[in-house]
Amino acid sequence: MINNSYPSAWRAVVAAALLSTAAALATAAPAQAAEPAQTQQGQVYAWVSDGWGGGTLTSSPAGINCHQGAISGDPYAGGEQPNPTGTCSASFPVGTTVTFTATADPGSYVNIGPDPASLTVVSGYNSVWVMFCPQDGLCSS
Repeated sequence: MINNSYPSAWRAVVAAALLSTAAALATAAPAQAAEPAQTQQGQVYAWVSDGWGGGTLTSSPAGINCHQGAISGDPYAGGEQPNPTGTCSASFPVGTTVTFTATADPGSYVNIGPDPASLTVVSGYNSVWVMFCPQDGLCSS
């Protein structure tokens, strides 16, 4: 005669373990959501060239708002161009497309740029360049 009590006992143990596990899972505290990884940033630098004119380079999304004043006096007679003012570098999330706009001051014009007109930010160093020149014809380019 075959003893059938072993399979029944085994089934009872498995069923009890499953019920116990299900009950424990049902009463367990919900798992905390993992904190999102920090978004990697790239640095964008605006280079406003020494074309001797003045103007402002801005970005969209906002971040770059870099102004270069025009040179005072004759550059060949020792006139000096002031250093750029405003925000000439900014961090943006990697993968962001940044579009640039160059606006010349009165008495100047945009000679070159912005170059590039837009860029997709990569990790590390990203740059944009523009040159403003005075309308009187003196330009270093």
